[in-house]
Amino acid sequence: MAIATASVSRAQTVPATTPATQPTSKPAAIPADLIWHDVRNFGLDGRAFDDTESYFDRLPARARGVVRDEVWNLSRHTAGFSAHFQTDATEIYIRYELLNEPLAMQHMPATGVSGVDLYARVEGKWHYVATFQPRVKANEALLVKDLLPGLREYRLNFPLYNGVTSMQIGLARDSSFAPIGPRREKPVLFYGTSITQGGCASRPGMAFTNILQRRLDVPMLNFGFSGNGRLELEVSRFLCELDPSAFVIDCVANVSTTLIRERTAPLVKLIRTSHPATPILLLDERTWASAPLIATLGRPQEEKRAALRQEFESLRQSGIEQLHFRDGHDLLAEDGEATVDGSHPSDLGMMRYADALEPTLRSLIVP
Repeated sequence: MAIATASVSRAQTVPATTPATQPTSKPAAIPADLIWHDVRNFGLDGRAFDDTESYFDRLPARARGVVRDEVWNLSRHTAGFSAHFQTDATEIYIRYELLNEPLAMQHMPATGVSGVDLYARVEGKWHYVATFQPRVKANEALLVKDLLPGLREYRLNFPLYNGVTSMQIGLARDSSFAPIGPRREKPVLFYGTSITQGGCASRPGMAFTNILQRRLDVPMLNFGFSGNGRLELEVSRFLCELDPSAFVIDCVANVSTTLIRERTAPLVKLIRTSHPATPILLLDERTWASAPLIATLGRPQEEKRAALRQEFESLRQSGIEQLHFRDGHDLLAEDGEATVDGSHPSDLGMMRYADALEPTLRSLIVP
C-alpha cells in the first residue's frame, strides 16, 4: 500500500544496533565499540512507498517493467531521502554502502552524487554541519567531531545521484539517541527532470527541493528522473497513489513541444481523477544561461514555453480548478552565472530556484 509519509515496512525492520564490522574503507581510528543505528528502523523522510524492492528505492517494486528501464534505474537513487534523529553526541559516524559506480560525474562531484551531508536544528532553524566525501562504495567514517555539548535534532541527507544498500549512524555508547520518524504532514510532490533530482548540487542539502524542505518545514517527495521526466502516465499512476499537499510538474526540459501538447492534459486529468482538489503546479523550465547568444537554444525553448502555457489555459477553460502555472524565466536569474554547464544549476542556481519557488509554494500549501 502506497503512503505519502514513508512509514517503515515491518518486513524490512532490522536490529536497532549492530556491532561494528570491517567494511572496505574503514579507517583505523574508528572506535570499535560504537553503537550503530540502522535508519530502516525509524524511517526516512522522502520515502513514499512501503512496497519497494530495496528499502531505499523511490518507486514500488511493482513499477519494474511498467515504467521504462531508465526511469526504474533512476528511481533507485535516493534523491530527497533524509534520516532525522536527536542526540547529544560530540562525534557522529556513518556507515553506508552505495549502489553504483562511478561515484561522481564530470560536472557533479562525488559529494553531491554519492555523498551525504548533515544539518542540525539551531534555535528552530536548520544549520549546515558537515559533508562526507566518498571515495569507495563501502564507507565507514567519522562524519563530524568536536560538536558543542548539547542535545540537538539532526537531519542526514542522502545521495542525489546514487542509491544506497545500507545506512547506519554510529555514536559513542555513552551518547543519547532518539530516532525521529517521518513527518506526518502532507508532502509536496515533485515530478521532474535532472534539476529536480538535484543536478548539479555540490552536496545533497543544496538540491533546491531540500532547501525548500528546510525553509517551508514540510516534507518533500522527489521524483526527479534525470533526462527522463517525460510527463508519462506510466509513472504518474504510481504518484497518484500518494496524498501530497501539492503536485509540482517540472518536465519541460525533458520533452519536446509535441510531447507537451500530447501529454500535459492527460497527466493533469489523471491527477484530477484521484485528487479532485489538490493544487497542481505546472512549472516552466529555466532559461539556458547561453540562450541569449545561441539561437538553437533560445528559440525552441520559447516554443515549448508557449505550448505549456497554451495547455494550461486550455485546461483551465475546460473547468480544471486548482491548476497553476509558474513561469521559468527567473528561476536562475538573468546574469548567466548560476549553472555548471549552461543548463544545470550550481549551488547558486539551486538557491535561486528555491528563492523563486518559495513564495509560490507557500501560497499553494498554506490554507
